[in-house]
Amino acid sequence: MSRVAITAEAAEQLRRLRARHGPVMFHQSGGCCDGSAPMCYPAGEFRTGAADVHLGDLAVEGVDEAIPVWMSRSQFEYWKHTHLTIDLVPGRGSGFSLEAPDGVRFLIRSRLLTDEELGALGED
Repeated sequence: MSRVAITAEAAEQLRRLRARHGPVMFHQSGGCCDGSAPMCYPAGEFRTGAADVHLGDLAVEGVDEAIPVWMSRSQFEYWKHTHLTIDLVPGRGSGFSLEAPDGVRFLIRSRLLTDEELGALGED
């Protein structure tokens, strides 16, 4: 059971970004500038620590390594009962995220986790 998934369109964009930038990671922002968007960075460029929660790793066909997805611990308290899917839509996102120059942006689609999924994650 994973808290995160990715659409085919977003996975294709990740393959392109991976070819250009090497290994990448996501951090689900909760801030003002980027509108609470999933931000894609070169792996290791965004430092995570005790104030962050590792939501899971995305397995993307054609990419050798798993792509980690993180969220700030304070934001996780609001989202801990949801499953998040990273999608891709046309439009310009934040200048901080790797996809911004391509005229597309990542966004989060969410749904509530079922009782069974929560149990599998060890949550009530």
